[in-house]
Amino acid sequence: MTNIVEARSLYKSFGNFVALDNIDLSIPQGAISGLIGPNGAGKTTALKSLIGLCDVDGDICVAGQDPRVARHKLMEDVCFIADVGILPKWLKVSQVLDYVEAVHPKFDRSKAQKFLSTTEIPSNKRIKNLSKGMVTQLHLAIVMAIEVSLLVLDEPTLGLDIIYRKEFYDRLLNDYYDGNRTILISTHQVEEIETLLSHLVFIDKGKIVLNANMADVAEIYAEVLVDADKLLQADALNPIYIRNLLGKKSYTFEGVSRAVLEQLGDVHTPTVADLFVAKMRGQRNESV
Repeated sequence: MTNIVEARSLYKSFGNFVALDNIDLSIPQGAISGLIGPNGAGKTTALKSLIGLCDVDGDICVAGQDPRVARHKLMEDVCFIADVGILPKWLKVSQVLDYVEAVHPKFDRSKAQKFLSTTEIPSNKRIKNLSKGMVTQLHLAIVMAIEVSLLVLDEPTLGLDIIYRKEFYDRLLNDYYDGNRTILISTHQVEEIETLLSHLVFIDKGKIVLNANMADVAEIYAEVLVDADKLLQADALNPIYIRNLLGKKSYTFEGVSRAVLEQLGDVHTPTVADLFVAKMRGQRNESV
């Protein structure tokens, strides 16, 4: 599969703080990819480096362009929604559409208006009078009306209530994603995007901890609720994480045959949230 993002040895520091520590990152064309990490892990710096908003050392190619030298050309093929979507407060909704239509050659105003017709956003209302949910809907309407190959979302539903969050992802999946476009999402609300993802990236302390297709994740990682008389056998298989669960012990394993694990207890694939905790805890224990 062709990768729309190929980055090698990306390094970025802010004074003594290393935000990206020589990371390698690849995102397949057509994937819905989740970039997951704790606060300060390097998520936003990584995203900004991909769209030319942050200078970075290393080799980087996004949609066939180096964002550091060809950002204008790149942004004809990429859209970006940040966690705090800043639009001029004095503009009306219709004026926002006027502006985007004037500056972006791939913007289809009729598509944006069709989307907005399904919302409660009046075209003559000023941005300052819109709720945060409405502003997010306006951003989504604009993005869905631009024909690009890569959509980058940085905490797109931060601060929204559950109804707006669900609607956002439902519209994104059903009305925007076509199997060819690539969507890269950075979010803390892992559970809400887990069923959407086809590709997964974990980042911590400026390093990539996991970069894999979801289908491979299910083959590599397993969680076992270990029977009480099998704990020593489970310990011998070098689990990456152990937690107490319902009075028993749950073990997370990496690269261990399921046939072997089935002898220890009930086996299932960990959720993205549980795998994230397991990888973060395991990674940090190794560094101690």
